[in-house]
Amino acid sequence: MQRRDFLRGIGILSTNLVLETSQPLAAAPPTAWRKFEVTTRIEVLNPSGATRIWVPAALLKATPYQKTLANTVQPGSGTAKLIARGADGLGIVAARFPSGVKPSLTVTTTVMTRDWAVDLLHRRRPRPEPNRSELEHWLQPTKLLPTDGIVRQKALEITKAARTDLDKARAIYEWIVENTYRNPKTRGCGLGNIRFMLESGDLGGKCADLNALYVGLARAAGLAARDVYGIRVAASRAGYKSLGASSENVTRAQHCRAEVYLGEYGWVPVDPADVRKVMLEEPPGNRPLDDRMVEQARARLFGSWEMNWMAYNFAHDVALPGSPGPAIGFFMYPQAETAEGRLDSLDPDTFRYEVTAREIAAT
Repeated sequence: MQRRDFLRGIGILSTNLVLETSQPLAAAPPTAWRKFEVTTRIEVLNPSGATRIWVPAALLKATPYQKTLANTVQPGSGTAKLIARGADGLGIVAARFPSGVKPSLTVTTTVMTRDWAVDLLHRRRPRPEPNRSELEHWLQPTKLLPTDGIVRQKALEITKAARTDLDKARAIYEWIVENTYRNPKTRGCGLGNIRFMLESGDLGGKCADLNALYVGLARAAGLAARDVYGIRVAASRAGYKSLGASSENVTRAQHCRAEVYLGEYGWVPVDPADVRKVMLEEPPGNRPLDDRMVEQARARLFGSWEMNWMAYNFAHDVALPGSPGPAIGFFMYPQAETAEGRLDSLDPDTFRYEVTAREIAAT
C-alpha cells in the first residue's frame, strides 16, 4: 500500500435530499457538503505478548454521500498499515505492538458528507451503471445473511403482491417497520443473525439486526442490497434527538444503514431500524406507529439519509489480517487481540477506546 493510498480516500458524486411523505416525491435541491474530523484513540489495558489492533477506516469507495479525504494513523511504538478490500469499500488499519510495548493507537479520519436522497418519482438510468459482477456481489449470501430456507420463504411471502422492484423494496421496508422492534438490552448494535431471528420469531434487536434483516430479505427476493456500517458524527438537523450524536464523544454512536439497488434509480438508501429507534427513544419515548414524528421518519428513511453520519464499509465475514481467530460478521468497532486471544470490543475493562467527532470548516 503506497503512502498516498494510506492517507487519501476517493472523490465522490453529488446528489439530492428527499421530502417527507409516505409516497415517492421528487427530491429537493442538494444540500452543501459538510466536513468532519473523526478521531479514534485505542489502548489495550492488559496486554499479553504481542498485541494486534484493527480499526475500520472511512469508506474507500465512491458514493453519492461521502468523500473520504484522509485516514491517518499514529501507531506509537508499534507499526501500522492500511489494508483494503475493494469490493466492500473496506479499509482496515492493522497495527502490531511487540511484547513489552504499550499498545496505543490513534486513527484520524477526515471526510465530507452531504444529505442524500433518490428521486423515486422520476425513473432514470444511473450513471455510471454498475456492472453485472458488481451487482452479483450484493446478491450473495454471507454467514449471517443466508438467502435460502426461511429467509427466502419470508421474502417471497412479503413481496408476493409486488409488481416492480421498487414495490418489492418498499414492501420489505414496511414489513420490517411494522413487525420488528428495537431492543434496548441488545449489546452494541446487535449480531445480525437473521436466520435465528426468523426461526425464533424474536424480531428484536438494534440496527445491525434490523437493517441486516432488510438486506437479507432483499437479496432473497432478487434485489441487490448491502449493509453500510458507520458512526453518527453530529446532531440531527431534521429534528430527531434520537438520530444524532449528543456531543463530540461518539464512542457509542455506531450505526448500520442499508442500501438497495433498483435498476431505474440506482442505489437507494433505506433505514427501517432508525424508524424503530425513533419509536422507542424519541422523547417522550415509546411512540406508536401512527405518531406524527414516527410517520415522518418512516417516510424519510425510504429513499433518504441525513448525513450526520460517516460510513466505514459494506463488508461482511471480515478476516482480521494476521489474526488466527475467526472472521467477524461485520467491522464497525475497533478490535484487538493479545497472546491470550481476541478481546471483547465492548468490554471497557480490557479494551478502552474513545471516538470523537467535530465539524470543521469546508474549504
